[in-house]
Amino acid sequence: MGASATGLAAAETLRREGYDGTLTLVGDEPHAPYDRPPLSKQLLAAEWDTDRLTLRTPADLDVLDLDLRLGTAATGLDLPAHEVRLADGSTVPYDGLVIATGVRPRRLPGEGAHVLRTLEDALTLRDRLTPGRRLVVVGAGFLGAEAAAVAWRLGAQVTLLEPAPVPLAHAVGAEVGAMLSRAHLDHGVDLRTGVTVTEVTEDGVRLADGEVIEAHEVLVAIGSVPNTEWLADSGLGVGDGVVCDEHCEAARNVYAAGDVARWYNPLFGTAMRIEHRTHAAEQGMAAARNLLAAREARKPFAPVPYFWSDQYDMKVQAYGYLRGHDEVAVVDGDLAERRFVAVYRTGDRVTGALAAGMPPKAIRQWRQAIAVGAAWSEAVPTELEEAHHG
Repeated sequence: MGASATGLAAAETLRREGYDGTLTLVGDEPHAPYDRPPLSKQLLAAEWDTDRLTLRTPADLDVLDLDLRLGTAATGLDLPAHEVRLADGSTVPYDGLVIATGVRPRRLPGEGAHVLRTLEDALTLRDRLTPGRRLVVVGAGFLGAEAAAVAWRLGAQVTLLEPAPVPLAHAVGAEVGAMLSRAHLDHGVDLRTGVTVTEVTEDGVRLADGEVIEAHEVLVAIGSVPNTEWLADSGLGVGDGVVCDEHCEAARNVYAAGDVARWYNPLFGTAMRIEHRTHAAEQGMAAARNLLAAREARKPFAPVPYFWSDQYDMKVQAYGYLRGHDEVAVVDGDLAERRFVAVYRTGDRVTGALAAGMPPKAIRQWRQAIAVGAAWSEAVPTELEEAHHG
């Protein structure tokens, strides 16, 4: 269930691993599987045409011999009957199921705001971002920051509103979050932190103190909600995603993967739900392999998550699980110059690394340290720790 990157990766893996039975791929959008990260980058900037987002050619999909059900959402799951109900009234029987229904954007009260999740969302916003137009972006996370940077480049007047005192501090730490947010100020984006938007109005947005910030267009980028409502009466565990074990299994022969899956990652000893493109494909493949494997031959899914973000002329890359960290140390470069590598400690281990404005090799060594659970005291020299701490 789900015809984006995760569902496609699962389907391809099933065929590659030798499954030759009926393979049904269901998606609520009418499009064949396409890539989402460019929606807030190259597509929004009008650097790419829509056809560059397509993940596979029609010929590639034909080879998979899929029963492809596009433009049809899943509406229910009957575990005892091994059936999925679809919005068109049909049912799909299964012997094995991979749930990859993804997420949808959180919204604010009021009408007329844009969100950025689908191809249509991006094209609609792109058409409105002409020079001189005033855009308010609500939420200065990675998606909001990327869209603000593109809109600024297109000549729009951009106001970026964020409820937290420091954007992204919960994810990357206060020091790194402050550094990333300075890039907006340096480019003339009106970044306002510590402000809460209560509703979208005809003229823009209304803040908690009653102030209305006027705008021609409003983009709401305040996070997402896992698409699990269709599973409400299924008996599956649902809590900020489909709850899975370390094999990505939610129930016997039912697996979940991608943005919608909350699974136990044994590498970090915690349950997590990851909304990153690389992760989506990796987990789709892992879930498919475990679905086909004998139960004793299944492998725990224990990745080092990876994500990237492009903002202005700065590329941000990160490995690991940065949330809930206890300490940040800059081990290379300089925060003030926006060229650095920062590593993250949780407990006594290296659990994350983030680089901005650095070549990929500068951060790759830290991926390995995270993968092996390297001790912080051995991986981070004391003098660096004393010089830079979060």
